[in-house]
Amino acid sequence: MDINIQNKKIELIQWLSTLNDESIIEKIIKLRDSEKIDWWEELSKEEKDSISKGIKDADSGNTQPHSSVKKLYGKWL
Repeated sequence: MDINIQNKKIELIQWLSTLNDESIIEKIIKLRDSEKIDWWEELSKEEKDSISKGIKDADSGNTQPHSSVKKLYGKWL
């Protein structure tokens, strides 16, 4: 692992060990807990079905060139 990331972790641990603001601690806990959530489980059935259909289409070669899609959806990108 990168030494720089290790240094950042140590800095955070040191800072956290001196922290007395409970609201910040709660925010950190919420952030940690949100990282545990599998985004797939947050999707609706319709969204999951749409993604699965897209994967099946791509696997079977039923795709469009990027240039065609860009022309069609370019104004939203």
